[in-house]
Amino acid sequence: MAEEKSFKYVIVGGGVAAGYAAREFSKQGLKPGELAIISREPVPPYERPALSKGYINLENKASLPGFYVCAGSGGEKQFPQWYKDNGIELLLDTEIVKADLASKTLVSGTGQVFKYQTLVAATGSSVTRLSDFGVEGADAKNIFYLRELLDADELVTAMNVKANGKAVVVGGGYIGLELSSALKVNNMEVTMVYPEPWCMPRLFTAGIASFYEGFYANKGINIVKGTVAAGFNTNSDGEVTEVILKDGRTLEADIVIVGVGARPIISLFKGQVDEDKGGLKTDAFFRTSVPDVYAVGDIATFPMKLYNEMRRVEHVDHARKSAEQAVKAIKAAEEGNSIPEYDYLPYFYSRAFNLSWQFYGDNVGETVLFGDNDPTSAKPKFGSFWIKDGKLIGAFLEGGNPDENKAIAKAAREQPVVESVEVLAKDGLSFVSNM
Repeated sequence: MAEEKSFKYVIVGGGVAAGYAAREFSKQGLKPGELAIISREPVPPYERPALSKGYINLENKASLPGFYVCAGSGGEKQFPQWYKDNGIELLLDTEIVKADLASKTLVSGTGQVFKYQTLVAATGSSVTRLSDFGVEGADAKNIFYLRELLDADELVTAMNVKANGKAVVVGGGYIGLELSSALKVNNMEVTMVYPEPWCMPRLFTAGIASFYEGFYANKGINIVKGTVAAGFNTNSDGEVTEVILKDGRTLEADIVIVGVGARPIISLFKGQVDEDKGGLKTDAFFRTSVPDVYAVGDIATFPMKLYNEMRRVEHVDHARKSAEQAVKAIKAAEEGNSIPEYDYLPYFYSRAFNLSWQFYGDNVGETVLFGDNDPTSAKPKFGSFWIKDGKLIGAFLEGGNPDENKAIAKAAREQPVVESVEVLAKDGLSFVSNM
């Protein structure tokens, strides 16, 4: 039996949240050997968005160590040496398979036992796979998912082998849109397939989506809506050759990339912690129902003060901020102090081709489209506001400058009263920039 290791603090998971939690611990003051990060990935925590935004751009490739955390927020890059210098034990390639919260014990796949006094659960999400739905042939070669560095490495290799070939992207959300642009930039023939009436329906209105679909079509990306991948044909090497669609059509494919969502990884804690909305239920300090157990990032369902309801948010911005909040709360509790409650403004962003959008707030209620959303414009700039109970509660902007992006964020937080939807549509950005 491997000897037991004991730490004051353990972070389980090695993603963005873990890296930002480590930085906050080091800021607040750590003694050597107090903190361990246990990650099943082979590399230290890195900025996951870089995988779809830069890592697979073969011409101008982002690579490690360029996007170790906390590079994404303009902080110091945490090389392996950084953890050593800060007395943090970084246990990579180590998967925790059992967590007994009552006895504060974790067990790895190789039987290594870890004890903790305070646990930060930062296990993140796993990608939803087509095999989860029983799609035939989904285990063929050259069908890729993008969640971790190794996934991206495999995809980059295939893109080089199948240069100028045909790529089919299954899914019309975040990953689908970002990857389609990256594949196109790398001179592949790209087809996007998704079941919804327009792309990214969780956020985009029909008016917003029509711009991106038009823009992508003008770049030569083929869009197939209203159907899903029902199966795959392969060649004698077991490589995918065709995607069979549910409506009977087939699409030639040298590479398939699937982006159909993710689910929070909470199986370790099942039956031991209160759950809510698919995640571990926390308070405004990311404390779970079990003393000394905190949950951050994708797996936390927390009280969103702004809308007075419990929410779970899968986004890098919240992963960073929730991790910092939890560590501040842990340290304050030790000293008998208190800190302000988490008061999060939802924020999403994306970059593809030469486009860049930001969204703040909540996307419910009536919508107002403003600006120039013609996909053929030389410099398109447009957005959307969401109005609920006579107040502006959400704002989306494509092509904004930093000041304009700040203005829509401020408006989404302050929720100004909207007297007239017609006037708002006409005023557009000036409505928020004059606030």
